[in-house]
Amino acid sequence: MAASQLHVDDSMPMGANLVDGGATFRVWAPGAEHLYVALGGPDGYQPKPQDELVRQPGTGHWAGFFPDVSDGSKYRFFVEGPAGSGLKRDPWARELELNGYPNCDCIVRDPDNFPWHEQDFEAPRFEDLVVYQFHVGVFYATDGQGEDARPHRVAKLLDALDRVEYLADLGVTAVQPLPFVEFQGEWSLGYNGTDLFSPEMDYCVGSEQLDVYLAKVNNLLAKKGCAPLTFAQLVGQVNQLKAFVDIFHLYGLAVIADVVYNHAGGNLDPQSIDYFDFANHPDPGDNLYFSDAEWAGGRVFDFARPEVRAFLIGNASMFLQEYHVDGLRFDEVSVIDANGGWSFCQDLARVIRERTSNKILIAEYWGEHRWLAVSPPPEGMGFDIGYSDAVRDSVRGLLAQAAGGATAWVDLGVLRQALDKPWRVPFARQVYNCVENHDFVLDADGDHRKPRIARLADPTNPRSWYARSRARVVTGLLLTAPGVPMLFMGQEFLEDKLWSDNPNRTDSLIWWGGLEGGDVHMSDFHRFTRELIWARRRHPALRSDPISVYSTDDANRVAAFHRWVPDVGRDVVVVVSLSESTFG
Repeated sequence: MAASQLHVDDSMPMGANLVDGGATFRVWAPGAEHLYVALGGPDGYQPKPQDELVRQPGTGHWAGFFPDVSDGSKYRFFVEGPAGSGLKRDPWARELELNGYPNCDCIVRDPDNFPWHEQDFEAPRFEDLVVYQFHVGVFYATDGQGEDARPHRVAKLLDALDRVEYLADLGVTAVQPLPFVEFQGEWSLGYNGTDLFSPEMDYCVGSEQLDVYLAKVNNLLAKKGCAPLTFAQLVGQVNQLKAFVDIFHLYGLAVIADVVYNHAGGNLDPQSIDYFDFANHPDPGDNLYFSDAEWAGGRVFDFARPEVRAFLIGNASMFLQEYHVDGLRFDEVSVIDANGGWSFCQDLARVIRERTSNKILIAEYWGEHRWLAVSPPPEGMGFDIGYSDAVRDSVRGLLAQAAGGATAWVDLGVLRQALDKPWRVPFARQVYNCVENHDFVLDADGDHRKPRIARLADPTNPRSWYARSRARVVTGLLLTAPGVPMLFMGQEFLEDKLWSDNPNRTDSLIWWGGLEGGDVHMSDFHRFTRELIWARRRHPALRSDPISVYSTDDANRVAAFHRWVPDVGRDVVVVVSLSESTFG
């Protein structure tokens, strides 16, 4: 006898979902011949009739109800198809067993049992965003003696909470961690995700280490007058990611999740979504979830399949609804577009707006007509904010010219062009500006890798007066230009080393010790950045759209521009000097 069809209908959600008396399971596998739910730790599993899901007519989906399944129950699918059989992880699994990946169980989780404290939090408006990007695994971690633990282990989501008060004081209004879904291996940039609904297990903490983190979380909650969490409420990757978001919200910071819908992997293991239904696939492009295209060493999703589109849109909805994140940064949307995904992007933005409200949708789109990413359909994709390289490239170019010395030519005309509203966007607040980011200043091969600002400002001495002064110009332009500014970790205190996602690369870790007394120039630059961010927050003209660049003097290396609030005033004039002489 196959699994019960109680609670089963065409509208039931995908994956494992708790209902009265147990859980429903639903999965897409159109080429499979039989599909079973292997409950309770399925190593050595042998299919049993009562475990078999029922194929839903005409859909390619399999579904069933299993009694006595509860929060924390373990499971996998066992799939039999024309090309073979074997265990598969649920593509929609909310959590994976903490050890043993990739031969690990999925864990049933109740999405509604976390005791949120941040009900009154409101994400900032687009014009109020100042975003801070960091990589969870190498950002910050200390041991029991307060010493830097990053050289010895991957940093955790809960480690980053040690910096939440620092970031709130810095003045940024949102954080944008690099992707934190499950990937192969212990460390990675995160753009090679394999299990898109499951938080990365190496960013989370097992029960045996949880006491110290529970105390940390509850201390931060107590400072805001909130009730503490119990041990059980912090167990598991789902709860720890929710606690991460909850604490950041309590301290006034929005969280933007970085999601990758252009490809999956690296290498995909046999229990992954790769060839999930064990169908015969003589054509490499006939792989259920994927096309035959590749990107960044992984497989590009097949955006023509409605079920694949629903899978990716469901992933976005989960982060926004279940984890309360305030927005999504969509990686390399131009790759999606190049592989037939234009209408998918339109559907993605539309459905998110139908299911949620006041969410921030940021597209990394490098296509020729970039304004279309933030233009409404039918002409555009419908995202809110799009990446721009205009300020980044012009400012970096000026910096490289100025580093040539007092007599070197500096072309400020490119700055004028970059500061004016670029590529026909409706509003300047739809432009995403940065001068450093995870990709640009990564210690890796590639012509697009560039030095950090302090090193570019003076390649011979990134702590010289010239380096510090020029870096102030760059930071000042980033934070006073129209658009949404983004800082990369360490940029705020003059970090000059390229970074790595490998915590064993101790020479590439950002140097918190320099900020905390080891380098007076770092602490001085941090103070400058902090004051400038708060000046931006105090002066609405710096967050408004209008700008008039009314002076660029190449000979004296001076530029000036005017910012104001339409029909109100609140004028601000910004003067920028790359001169090596002072003006009386």
